[in-house]
Amino acid sequence: MQERDLSLSIAHLYPKLLNLYGDMGNIITLKNRCEWRGISVSVSQINIGDDVSGYDLYFIGGGQDKQQEEVASELYSNKDKLTIERDKGAVFLGICGGYQLFGHYYQPHDKEKLLGISLMDAYTVAGKKRFIGNVTVETDFLNPKTLVGFENHSGLTYLQGETKPIGIVKVGAGNNGVDKTAGGRYKNVFGTYLHGSLLPKNPHFADYLIELALEKKYGEHFTLSKLDDKLENETHNSLILKSY
Repeated sequence: MQERDLSLSIAHLYPKLLNLYGDMGNIITLKNRCEWRGISVSVSQINIGDDVSGYDLYFIGGGQDKQQEEVASELYSNKDKLTIERDKGAVFLGICGGYQLFGHYYQPHDKEKLLGISLMDAYTVAGKKRFIGNVTVETDFLNPKTLVGFENHSGLTYLQGETKPIGIVKVGAGNNGVDKTAGGRYKNVFGTYLHGSLLPKNPHFADYLIELALEKKYGEHFTLSKLDDKLENETHNSLILKSY
């Protein structure tokens, strides 16, 4: 099947509330890297009250606590629908606050627990220290193996059960500053604290997500054609092991 005959649908969850630190750049990257290959892509902004079913790839960004609280109850009301989509093979990417809500809960210092949607077996509690700075992560499923980005969070996330880290921290704090894990992954669900935006400087990860989404939709393995990523790769390489 040629790439120009393919199409994908992307759901951008609650962008009016969760779009901190340039998270929109992740949507732009996914859309551009599809269209540059002739893959037709539609992006739907999912706002409060909108239907969440039937997409190939879901993205949710980060936000401040107030916005995260607003989204949490709405997201939880769609827990069953999104769990069905996960189990059908849909791809999910959550950044920071969105990542936290992919787990079972986020417990702030002095407020009620925010229930997550349990797309992955993880939980987050508020920490006393804020982690700010560049991050380099080494993965075991990407080529090249590294991911780079910028973290700014005080939440401490802990993975459990079948949820595995996206990778191991080489520079930065990662999930909790202690166990050297960074991000979480279960089935086709991925979460991370990496802002910056994440995908423009990690084009290999963007392509990996696109390939998974195509495999989900068409039921066969895909290897995307190469793009001229000279600038993107130079940016990526310049940030490897660079501390803040």
